Amino acid sequence: MCGIAGIFDTQGTAPPSESVLNAMNQIQFHRGPDEGSIFIDEKVGLAHRRLSIIDISTGQQPLFNKQRNAAIVFNGEVYNFKSLREELIALGFEFQTHSDTEVILQAYCAWGEKSVERLRGMFAYAIWDFDKQRLFVARDRLGIKPLFWSMLDNGQFIFGSELKVLEQHPQLRRDMDPLAVEDFFAFGYIPEPRTIYSQVHKLEPGYCMSLSFGDKAPTIQQYWRVSFADQLTQSEDDIREEMMARLREAVDIRLLAEVPLGAFLSGGVDSSAIVAMMAEIQGDRPVNTCSIGFDVKNFNETEFAELVVDRYKTDHMVEVVSSDDFDLIDQLAELYDEPYADSSAIPTYRVCELARKRVTVCLSGDGGDEVFAGYRRHKWHMLEEKIRSYVPSGMRKPVFNFLGNYYPKMDWAPKFLRAKSTFQALQRDALAAYLHTMSFVPDARREQLYSSSFKQTLGGYHALEVFKRHANEFDGQDALQLIQYLDMKTYLPGDILTKVDRASMAHSLEVRVPLIDHEFLQWSNKIPSHYKLQGNNGKAIFKKALEPKLPHDVLYRDKMGFGVPISKWFRGPLKDKLRQRILHGKMMDSGYFDPAVLNNMVEGHINGTQENGQMLWAMMMFEAFLQRTQ
Repeated sequence: MCGIAGIFDTQGTAPPSESVLNAMNQIQFHRGPDEGSIFIDEKVGLAHRRLSIIDISTGQQPLFNKQRNAAIVFNGEVYNFKSLREELIALGFEFQTHSDTEVILQAYCAWGEKSVERLRGMFAYAIWDFDKQRLFVARDRLGIKPLFWSMLDNGQFIFGSELKVLEQHPQLRRDMDPLAVEDFFAFGYIPEPRTIYSQVHKLEPGYCMSLSFGDKAPTIQQYWRVSFADQLTQSEDDIREEMMARLREAVDIRLLAEVPLGAFLSGGVDSSAIVAMMAEIQGDRPVNTCSIGFDVKNFNETEFAELVVDRYKTDHMVEVVSSDDFDLIDQLAELYDEPYADSSAIPTYRVCELARKRVTVCLSGDGGDEVFAGYRRHKWHMLEEKIRSYVPSGMRKPVFNFLGNYYPKMDWAPKFLRAKSTFQALQRDALAAYLHTMSFVPDARREQLYSSSFKQTLGGYHALEVFKRHANEFDGQDALQLIQYLDMKTYLPGDILTKVDRASMAHSLEVRVPLIDHEFLQWSNKIPSHYKLQGNNGKAIFKKALEPKLPHDVLYRDKMGFGVPISKWFRGPLKDKLRQRILHGKMMDSGYFDPAVLNNMVEGHINGTQENGQMLWAMMMFEAFLQRTQ
């Protein structure tokens, strides 16, 4: 995989600086340690760091077409580049390399900005059109590859693969966006297109943008959207058969590489499905697999991974890490640049570190829960929706508000007795309820947490606006599809794919994700909801289709996730660090938070009267960001 960066002087007043462009490129060395190069003229500068995967000998970038009237920098892989190349050759185009990079560039020369619609894969790229004096930038449909951009006050447009790339530019303002702070504490990440800085934006998945000399802002357009509009009508047996054929094809096209290739194997359904497909395709050649184990049974899935290893005779590598593997906390701020609170970033970092010892490319099962409704919250939300349907809307709020207010908050009790949060969700409409279920810091706690002055700065803004914006474009049939859609537009790119991109790139490892191949995903969205979630069984049709390929215990065991014991850490080895960071660090000095509430949340968790582990982790990550930027 690679890193890209660029500077475009749109007004003719601030030519790109070679030293600044070099600094932008060098800060992302980890994304492409094999090669690095820049191109610069009086208006535009393009930079690239390369991790060589395909066409190792001739795929250097920035890459120019033969006429040298167009140049590209590209991060990603386009899996249908060979068929596109043949089509372009038939149209008279000549190629100097065998790379997918040149195919993207020649496709642009043939079909213009619409060419992005022909690409199948993961990508973020920028093309400079010398004749039109125009920059074209695009990001893949699901957001597998990142793209940050900013329009500076001096008229320069800058972009890069990571936020730290833009931070190298001396003209970038680093004013924090207060709305991004609200989004972060609600979601645990900052959803597209916002970033922690007011002047920096993420290009949303499925979007492209263009900017000509003289323009004061880019033109941004959506070229692809997630759809649930059409539904399959064939039998369940026929759907399962086609599903496996389509998945096999999505895996097969991702096995092309000129470097060692393998797969993550957690022991869950999705990664096991990918390994099964790889084993069938590769035949007698064993699949390279890797797993991370934990020294605490409740977090350790390696026994299930071993079932798949035994079945397919994979060449397996496993390492057991300590459940107190919290040394990475301070590194996470540097890795993710802006506040990011998914604690599974720690084991993800470790499994990428392990994989890179043997391979350069790894296939992952990420996306299966979004595509086939596999999260626990999907089941809970649909149960709540059923209850809501039985209670008239006029009665819903007073009844469940009363129960939510007076039912005790028993964090210490077994889950079936912790009904307070459920009552609070039931009084809300579907969007607000789903946000309540997902929130790192729920509404009521954020209301307590924020200082009066920060609430005034927010001006009534609420993170629910993120869901409302996306829900306005939803074209599906039912409540389950709506929350799947919201996941695909927010959680998948903002949390899951961000986590994997930064953790893998930290080790110069490319990760490919067949389950969110856009053709496979769009077809899977046509599967009726009752085939996906059946009672408490999420991913029902996917599991059923995999029964001939995977052990029953892998398919139908309880979902464990890929977490770490943060609540235990904060009551044990990290309690002093927690107090120091939250109660005596920059959180207190920021003016955003109520000091008494911070103190209550920290001490209440440490003494065991409250369960605030997830919220405190978000605060630790925010504090780490503040430390990084000061």
